Amino acid sequence: MVRDGYFYALPLIAAAVLLGWLTNPAWAIIPILLAAFFLWFFRDPERTIPSEPGAVVSPGDGKVTDISTVRIGNQDWLRFSIFLSVFNVHVNRAPIAGVVRDIRYQRGKFLDARSPNCADQNEQNAVSVEGDGQTVVFKQIAGLLARRIVFKPKVGDRLERGQRVGLIKFGSRVDVVLDASARANAKVGDNVKGGATILAYLPARETLGAGTAAASHGERR
Repeated sequence: MVRDGYFYALPLIAAAVLLGWLTNPAWAIIPILLAAFFLWFFRDPERTIPSEPGAVVSPGDGKVTDISTVRIGNQDWLRFSIFLSVFNVHVNRAPIAGVVRDIRYQRGKFLDARSPNCADQNEQNAVSVEGDGQTVVFKQIAGLLARRIVFKPKVGDRLERGQRVGLIKFGSRVDVVLDASARANAKVGDNVKGGATILAYLPARETLGAGTAAASHGERR
């Protein structure tokens, strides 16, 4: 479990005890239920990480809502969008093994994470990871209920595929942007698991000149 769950749950449990002691015990039911929800929400299950060469895994649990080609600069990129409801695990994981080359945090709106405009307008954190000559960008995007994005690694850190890197608190979205030559393995409507579900396979590549383009430029169809 993510320790944030205890930060939310323990005060509610204390409030439930006080309410049950000082008033009618029935008043303790609501804070107990809320505490149970937070403990459940911040769960952090173990996952079996795929070892196939070139595999790009989902950075989060949720439903694939869009797979499309986006134009960034002079290059086409393949983008996967995954919606995380309040019922999903919200721990985020690295999509590939590699080095963090760029981290860009953008303040913004809190539109519904299913909105097409949220990828550009919502508060978000875009991370570029380079590994095996390929660069993959994944975005943690705040949603209607999300109010905090957590990302722990720093530029220059080495990540392993499926490694825990942070979380988004409550409803949100994650996008994965990768080279258009990738072979998609997931489809719209699929329910995916962070660190375990393979979204796509990247071909071997010695260099990828675009670098952090997807993190530094706005996306447009």
